[in-house]
Amino acid sequence: MSLFKSFTITLLLSISFASAVLAMTEEGNEDKTLPLDELRIFTEVFAKVKNDYVETISDRELIENAIRGMLEGLDPHSTYLDKEHYEDLQEGTSGEFGGLGIEVGMEDGFVKVISPIDDTPAERAGIKAGDLIIKLDERSVKGMALNDAVKLMRGKVGTDIIITVIRENEDMPMQITITRDVITVKSVRSKILEPGFGYIRVSNFQTHTAEDLRKSLEKLKINNADELSGLILDLRNNPGGILNAAVGVSDLFIDEGLIVYTEGRIKDSKLTFSAKPTDILENAPMIVLVNGGSASASEIVAGALQDHHRAIIMGERTFGKGSVQTILPMNDKAALKLTTARYFTPSGRSIQASGIEPDIFIKNIRVDSVANHSSTQIKESDLTGHLGNGMEESKEEQVKDKTKAKTDTPSLAETDYQLYEALNVLKGLAIHLKKTE
Repeated sequence: MSLFKSFTITLLLSISFASAVLAMTEEGNEDKTLPLDELRIFTEVFAKVKNDYVETISDRELIENAIRGMLEGLDPHSTYLDKEHYEDLQEGTSGEFGGLGIEVGMEDGFVKVISPIDDTPAERAGIKAGDLIIKLDERSVKGMALNDAVKLMRGKVGTDIIITVIRENEDMPMQITITRDVITVKSVRSKILEPGFGYIRVSNFQTHTAEDLRKSLEKLKINNADELSGLILDLRNNPGGILNAAVGVSDLFIDEGLIVYTEGRIKDSKLTFSAKPTDILENAPMIVLVNGGSASASEIVAGALQDHHRAIIMGERTFGKGSVQTILPMNDKAALKLTTARYFTPSGRSIQASGIEPDIFIKNIRVDSVANHSSTQIKESDLTGHLGNGMEESKEEQVKDKTKAKTDTPSLAETDYQLYEALNVLKGLAIHLKKTE
């Protein structure tokens, strides 16, 4: 390339960057002085890379890399989305996309798992929230852009990828093989834990999550004579999603008042969201389960319900992502994912980097079966010649049969200790509420 051509490119870049900076400063009504010295440095670096780098790099690639570096240097969540990644983001919020099923971010140059998505290849393979991904197949992710790492994890359905992770309390890195699949995320699942006590799991916040949750609650009520004595809302390992979906879910359980508000530098980033009547549960007791994988929109819901004293928050401290990302479409069907605001709970708490502190801290421990312990205990009914209670013996035998049947399957305490404790607290709240009526 001739010196004249290189100079022309540099000059054009200076003009375009200066115009962009001027437009931004005028819009923000702040410092209107162009950073000319910094722009000269940029164009000088651009020209040297263009001329002297060992391989030929297109202008477009250099500019896009510069944009990515500028955004990723701001915070772990701001990024440049080319056409392909922008389409992937849109597919993710709609509920179906291809890949492994992992919500990820960046930490210390490595890819960190915020949480695996329910019933996906990543969850089934044993990926856990908090895992640090250091290699994808044979490629180190150190210094790799997050979008590039995500692109490597995506691929043809049915193909395998070996993910090397560092996990807390593990001495050596772990290699986990995952088979790619089409990820169809059903964000809401529900069931009855015990008569009168419902359970709803929200795995992430999509466009229709609030409406799906409403329908699930109505089905639970129908299965319980149109009444629920209490509800457990499980937001563990929920990485977040759409802000409006979090507001909609919170609004289902709050009669009135503020749900969340956001504050940023520009006018459009200052928003408030308030509840509308009525509480779909009619003030029945609620427990919200959270952990370190509960982030962003999950923290909005937990924070709102906690501040309104509408639910007891149980589990572990949440992730602490209290920032709002705005998708800003650009030319060529690309977009910027830019952090534009912080969100605050109704009481004015910022969750950023601090998270939601549970009302009751419960670590997710493993409980072994103690079923054999009860068989060594002697009760009145075991004594020879014990006095009957006037009830038919057949009913007593039926009770024994039901008790035996329950011991044939793992108890809730064994399979999910946090949920077991949450159910106990919920039942206690329901009993207390009935006594005070």
